[in-house]
Amino acid sequence: MKVGIVGAGMVGSAAGYALALLGTAAEIVFVDARPDLAVAQAEDIAHAVPFVGATRVSAGDYGALAGCGVVILAAGVPQKPGETRLSLLSRNADVFADVIARVLAAAPDALLVVASNPVDVMTGIARKASGLASGRVIGSGTVLDTARFRTLLASHLGIAPQSVHAAVLGEHGDSEVLAWSTAQVGGEPLLSAAAKLGVGLDESVRAAIDDGVRRAAYRIIAGKGATWYGIGAGLARIVEAIRDDQRAVLTVSVLTPVVAGIADVTLSLPRVIGAAGVMATLLPDLTDDETAALRQSAELLKSVAGDLW
Repeated sequence: MKVGIVGAGMVGSAAGYALALLGTAAEIVFVDARPDLAVAQAEDIAHAVPFVGATRVSAGDYGALAGCGVVILAAGVPQKPGETRLSLLSRNADVFADVIARVLAAAPDALLVVASNPVDVMTGIARKASGLASGRVIGSGTVLDTARFRTLLASHLGIAPQSVHAAVLGEHGDSEVLAWSTAQVGGEPLLSAAAKLGVGLDESVRAAIDDGVRRAAYRIIAGKGATWYGIGAGLARIVEAIRDDQRAVLTVSVLTPVVAGIADVTLSLPRVIGAAGVMATLLPDLTDDETAALRQSAELLKSVAGDLW
């Protein structure tokens, strides 16, 4: 599969690097408002390819996106220390309409994968600007938050993250919802598995894990200015599910007809992803408190999006 990446900054380049190292894409093309940056990132990643595979990596203008099966949208300005993702909105929304028109002129059949923050709102903007079906415009959403949740749970339990099945729902941001009630370990409910492993999971532990997930981006941004490795790998995972028509279940953000009583809102839920994009949604059976929190998250995003159209 040929994959385009619009935005050759840290997130876009990390996605390209992950795609190349994993061999997920046969060809990667970078496009950026700074052509010299796109060329530099492509050349640097191309020099890593001989160690792992044969992915072709190049840079070009929007016309070079012709033939792409997926285009990752990573254009925009970065989040500043202490700045919420939603406060990025006014600075990033202006970038998208022109970018999407150019992408679709070159690659009208491509699926769009949105990484720019605030990703839920930007995914909604991308869907509206593109006119594509909602399942063909996929925000990275909480795929990274879910990975953080699984990693911290696994560390506490002393097991591999791949053996933990837990999801973060709603906004990729401060109102996100950690779905504790549906978390499982090897098919076993979380609390039962923790007891069998002899590991406590009281409220203080939950609070620490919640903070570790919810505040991760702020800590990373404070330390090095931005996050890019985790989301780069998450974007590569989404592309892999599309390329191989895996029907994998990932927590990504798309326009949702109704969730927790809120209509037409773009947020993350577990979605089945294949070659056609998002094919189905698997809303977990949540507790009343989790459902209320998800409704709050949906209301927040709906309110912000309502200011745009």
